[in-house]
Amino acid sequence: MILPGATIGVVGGGQLGRMFALRAADMGYRVVVLDPDPESPAGTVAFRHLRAAYDDPQALEELAASCAAVTTEFENVPADTLDRLARNATVRPPGRAVAVAQDRIAEKSFLRDAGFATAPFRTVEDPAELRSALAAVRLPALLKTSRLGYDGKGQAMVTDAATAAAAFDRFGRVPCVLEERLTLERELSVVLARGADGAVEPFPVGENRHSQGILETTVVPARVPAALADEAREFAVRVAERLEYAGVLGVELFVANGGRLFVNEIAPRPHNSGHYTMDACSVDQFEQQVRAMCGLPLGRPRLLSPVAMINVLGDVWRGGEPRWDATLRLSGVRLHLYGKAEPRPGRKMGHLNCLAGSPDEALALAYEAHALL
Repeated sequence: MILPGATIGVVGGGQLGRMFALRAADMGYRVVVLDPDPESPAGTVAFRHLRAAYDDPQALEELAASCAAVTTEFENVPADTLDRLARNATVRPPGRAVAVAQDRIAEKSFLRDAGFATAPFRTVEDPAELRSALAAVRLPALLKTSRLGYDGKGQAMVTDAATAAAAFDRFGRVPCVLEERLTLERELSVVLARGADGAVEPFPVGENRHSQGILETTVVPARVPAALADEAREFAVRVAERLEYAGVLGVELFVANGGRLFVNEIAPRPHNSGHYTMDACSVDQFEQQVRAMCGLPLGRPRLLSPVAMINVLGDVWRGGEPRWDATLRLSGVRLHLYGKAEPRPGRKMGHLNCLAGSPDEALALAYEAHALL
């Protein structure tokens, strides 16, 4: 076990790294952040900030030498970086699991080969494969770049061969997947922690709503039948076990095509839809991240209150500084800001956790609190 008082590291300096660093500090750890941005949200609150590229040999050597354990806050860290760090420090999640999650072709192939239901898809690496994929996948469909796509970026709706070819050209003909668009009924997610010893603790199932490809709200408990929530948790645990995962994992799922459950994506890190845990659970996802990477016993999550999380995007600043005072007058509303200097449309600047007596009441409170901004 790596006990409080030790130094631990995180590769990536965004808001997930910031919330991890703050929680780890609360638990008595010193946190070193590796991120090239001098104003990174995590770097500003860390014990130390290494301002270097994620593949900088000297910085990686320094990080491994100073930290007993290292984790990551986003999936696009080069897997080779994690493998290199693992030579001299404990690294969780392992590079091989991150490599699966950072490439849609590898991810969807892994899920399919492991027996999980996914939307029908085909790999597209050249115009000939695109034509073959269009013959095999029912339209309308989504063309998604295999790498570096998030928050709706790197994907396009295609309805015929012409729109598919135009989208493929627009993406620079990089490797993609063509995926059937399911008839969605609900979007769910399960965030869980898995220790290196195989112990698993899933959080309650979240019900998600997206707007323009970006997560808007997460409501917990999800407003679905108990049997479906149990199945979602089972799916997520099985994914973590098949990956031989260690750390915090987010699993996004679709309820579609008459109540069937499909695995959409996996995220090898704390997840935006798990931010509700910071105020509504007996242990939050960032504490679990610390526990998992340090070999400590995992906490057993218990939901303390129905809750709705709503993201605060840079769009809110269009009319000037948001009216924080008006929002914070509402009972049950908790504000979390990420320390980003420049608000931009679509940029995640923070979130609100809104606690109430029922999921519907929590969601109504979240929309009211957000509107007051």
